[in-house]
Amino acid sequence: MRRLILFRHGKSDWDADFRSDHERPLNGRGARAARLMGKLLARTGELPSLVVASTATRATTTAQLAIEAGNWKVTFIQEHALYGASSLSVLEYIRQLPDNHGSVMLVGHEPVWSGLVATLTGANARMPTAAMVGMRFSAGRWADVRGGSGELLWLFKPRMFESFSL
Repeated sequence: MRRLILFRHGKSDWDADFRSDHERPLNGRGARAARLMGKLLARTGELPSLVVASTATRATTTAQLAIEAGNWKVTFIQEHALYGASSLSVLEYIRQLPDNHGSVMLVGHEPVWSGLVATLTGANARMPTAAMVGMRFSAGRWADVRGGSGELLWLFKPRMFESFSL
């Protein structure tokens, strides 16, 4: 059994001083949502053992804030291949994940994440900023994950939990 969580980066700051899209940071709302989602996921007990974030500043910061806020004990790495990727290239990346990690989170971007959910599960899942989707696969190895082989377990959006004290 394999579990995959897709986490879209938090809301970015278009008014900040940045040289390229890759360097665009989170705004205050995006940072708050990342922390909220980190705490929420910790409460569910569904923490991954590996978190892989796009190298874009907003994705890396989202992952780091969630990990810190939720006190996750995970391996964290950055992967340039997740920035500017397509759904199919991310699927190929997933198929190369190390099998010793049965549960993995990828932190990245739209519209790729929604497209990847559709490819993997057949579900239409709109992913606003800082949303998370949980899926599972009956595959014994990541290399065996195929389009249509996943089951959508849940979709968490920050606005669903803003009124809760986590």
